Amino acid sequence: MSSREIKQATGAPKRRTRTQRILEDASSNQVLLKEQLVASEKEIDALTTKTRIGAIVTVGEGSRTCLAAGHPAGEDNTPTLLEDVETMHRALKELESVRSYVAVVERALVLSEAALSQMRKYSSPISAATTSEYGALHTFINDVTSACSAVEEIGNPNGSLHLISFLQNVRDKTWVDMKAVLFSTLISASENLKWPATVDYLAASKEDRTAFESAFSDLLRLQEIGQSLYSLARENEGIYPLQALVQPVALRFKYHFDAERETNRLDKPEWYFTHIANVAHDHRPFMESIIQGLLSNSKFQHVNAWPNYITLLLPILERKLKRSVPLLLTHPALLAHTVYQSLVFDTSLREMGYEFPRDKRKAGEPEQQDEEQEGISRVILDQKHWFNAWLEGEKKCMANFSNFPALQVADDRYHEIISASDAWVIANDDRHESAEDLTSRGSAPRATNSARRIKALVEQVTDRYSPLPSFRQRTRFLTHVQLPVLELYHSRISSSLDAFETLSSALVRAVPGALGVEGAKTDSQKLTGGVKESQRLCKALLSARYIEDAMQNWGEEVFFLELWAEINTRASLRTRMESQPSLPEPNTRPHDELATPEGTIFEELITQYAKLSSRAEDMLVQQICGECEAALKPHFFALATTVEIAVPTTLLPAVALLSSHLTFLRSVLAASTLTQLFRRIASRISEHVLQRQVLFRPGLSRGPAGKGLTRVQARAIQAECELWAETCQMALNTSRARIEKPWSRLLAAGRLLGADLQGDEQLLDVLFSGQGHEWEGALDRVTDLGSGGLGKDEVKTVLRMRDDCR
Repeated sequence: MSSREIKQATGAPKRRTRTQRILEDASSNQVLLKEQLVASEKEIDALTTKTRIGAIVTVGEGSRTCLAAGHPAGEDNTPTLLEDVETMHRALKELESVRSYVAVVERALVLSEAALSQMRKYSSPISAATTSEYGALHTFINDVTSACSAVEEIGNPNGSLHLISFLQNVRDKTWVDMKAVLFSTLISASENLKWPATVDYLAASKEDRTAFESAFSDLLRLQEIGQSLYSLARENEGIYPLQALVQPVALRFKYHFDAERETNRLDKPEWYFTHIANVAHDHRPFMESIIQGLLSNSKFQHVNAWPNYITLLLPILERKLKRSVPLLLTHPALLAHTVYQSLVFDTSLREMGYEFPRDKRKAGEPEQQDEEQEGISRVILDQKHWFNAWLEGEKKCMANFSNFPALQVADDRYHEIISASDAWVIANDDRHESAEDLTSRGSAPRATNSARRIKALVEQVTDRYSPLPSFRQRTRFLTHVQLPVLELYHSRISSSLDAFETLSSALVRAVPGALGVEGAKTDSQKLTGGVKESQRLCKALLSARYIEDAMQNWGEEVFFLELWAEINTRASLRTRMESQPSLPEPNTRPHDELATPEGTIFEELITQYAKLSSRAEDMLVQQICGECEAALKPHFFALATTVEIAVPTTLLPAVALLSSHLTFLRSVLAASTLTQLFRRIASRISEHVLQRQVLFRPGLSRGPAGKGLTRVQARAIQAECELWAETCQMALNTSRARIEKPWSRLLAAGRLLGADLQGDEQLLDVLFSGQGHEWEGALDRVTDLGSGGLGKDEVKTVLRMRDDCR
C-alpha cells in the first residue's frame, strides 16, 4: 500500500466520529427547542387567556362608564396597532410624494435661475447655446408633464397637485425674464437714438446705430429660438424688438394719462387718443424704413413693421379705457364723448391704412365670421352693460361735445321742437336745402320748422352711430333712438288732423298738439274756415311730405342700404327686426343670399307718412271745396228769382275765396303737389257749378214749350264759367291751357250756351245727331275744347237750354 492510501484509511474513522458528534448535538438542541416551544405555547395560552379575561373585564367596566356618562356602549376610539401602522405607512408615502414634488420644483427653479444667469452673461450675437439652460428647463418640464399625464390616465387626476401648471408658469416667467434682459439692452440703445421721440436715424452716430441693430437682432434670434422650442408661433404676441420699443411709449403714456397730472382728465379722452395717434404717425417713417429693413434680413421678413407696432400700442388704450369707463357710467355725456372719440380714433387709423385684427374668438361663429371691422371702440361697445349705458345716454344726449353745457335731453329735445312757438311756422327760406335737392324737386321745397328740426335730429343721430363697427349695434340705435322719434312725429301730425276733423264736424274739444290750435273755447267755423284754417292743413301736409321725402333719400344712402342688406342676411338681426312694426318685413331668400333685398329700411314708415300726406291732401281738398260750395249757396238761390246780365255779386265771394286759397297754396306747395291739388279742387267745383248752374239751373222751364235762355242770358252764364278759369289762371300765374283742363266740362257747357249758332243748321244737326270724329270736330269748332268731357246727352241738354235751339 502506498502512503496516500494508508492516510485515507486511517482518516475515515475520524471523520465518522466527528459527524456523529454533530448529529448528537443537533438532536439534543432539537429536543431542547421542542421543550422551550411547548413551554412558550403554554405561556402564550395562559397569557392569552389572561388577556381575554382582562379585556372582558375592561370592556364591561368601559360599558358601565359609557352608560353612566351618556355615551353608547361598544365604541372604542383608541386606534389599534394595525391602524397605527397603516397611518404611519400612509404618512410615509405622503412624505415620499412631497419629497419627489419638492425635488421636481427645486430642479425647475434651479434650471430657471441658471437660464437667467446664462442670459445675463450673454454676449452678442446670441445663439442656441446662449439658451441651453432654458432648453434643459423646457425639456425637463415636458418630461414631468408626460409623467404626470400618465398618472392621470391611470386614474389619479389630482396626482400632479397642480404641478404642471406651476412648472409651466415657471417656464413662461423665465422666458419673460430672459426677454426682459434683452429688452433693457434694446431700450438703452434706443434711448441713444432719442426714442420714443421722433428718430432721425441717419443723424445718430455709427456706434449707436450698431448697438441698436445688434440688440434688435438679438431679440429677433431669441424669438426664433422660442418658436423652435414651442414649434408654433404664439398668436398675437408681436415681434419682440417692437414689444421692447413700446415699453418707453407706455411709460410716457402712464406718466401723462394715468398719474395725477393735469393731462389725466376724464372729460378729455381725445388727449390720450390723439397722443397714441400722433405716436403712430410720427414713428411710421422709422418703422417702414429702418425697422422694416432689419426685419427683412431675418426670419420675420413677412412681418409688416408699422401695423405690428400699432397692434402693440393698442393695449395701452385698452387698459386706459377699462379703467376709465366704469367711472363714466354715471356721466352719460362723458361716456358718449369717450365712445365718440374712440370711433374717431378707429377711423383715423383706418385712414392711415391700418387694419384692425379680427377677434379670433368669433372666427367659428357663423353670425360673426363676416363681422365688421374691429377697433379700439369695441372695448366699450362689446361690453353689454357699457353699451346699454351709452345707448341710454345717447337717447338723452344729443350733444355738441365742444360745449358740454349745451347738452340736451333727446326726449326733451323732441318735445322742445314740437312745443316751440315757431314749430308749425312754414319756413320761408331754403337755407337748409342743397342745390341738388332743389333741382330734384323742381321748385323750392317748403316745410315747417318742426319738420326740418326733426330731420336734423335724426340725421345727427345717424352721424353719431354710423361709425359703429357692428351692425347689431347700429340696429339698436335705429330701433331705440331714430324710429321712436319718427313714430312720435307721425302720431303728432295724425292727432292734429284728428283734431281738425273733430272741429270741422262741430264737436269742439281740446286735442294737445293740434297744428296751431290754441284753446278749446273757439268757434269751430273760425277754426276750420278760410285761408288761415287751410294753412293748418298745409302745415300737416308739408311736414309729413318733408319727412317722407327725407326718408326716401335716407333709404337710398349707402349706410342704410348696407344696414338693410345685413338685416335681410343675418337671422339674428331679422329676428330682432320682426318685432318692430315700423320696419318692413325682412326678405328671407335662403336660396339667394347674395341678392340685393327689395325696398329700403324706411319703406314701412314712408308708407305711413305717405298715407298721412294723402289724408292731409284729401282734407285740404274737402276744406277748400266745401267752403266754396257753401259760398255758392246764395248765388244758386238767387238764380231762381233773378237773372242778371252782368256777373252777379253773389258769385264774387266764392270766386274770391277760391282765388285766395289757390294763391296761398301756390306760395307754400311744390309745383307737383300744387298741380295735383288744383286739378282735384277745380274738377270738383267745376262739376258742382255745372250741375247746379247749368244742367239743373233753377228757374228755367224744361221741354219744347218751355222758355229757354236768351242770347244775353246765355252769354252771361258763359262769362261766369270763364270767370272761374280766369281767376285760377291769375291766382296760379300759369298758362291758360293748364288751367282749362280741370274746368273743361264747365267751360264747354258755357261756350255751347254762348256760341253764335244762328243760321248754321248743318252745325246744329251735327251737334245734335253727329257721331264720332264729326261730332267731336263740330264741338271743337264751338268750344275749342272738344266735348270737354261732356257726354252726348249732356251736350243736347245744354243746347236745349237756349231758346234758339229748342
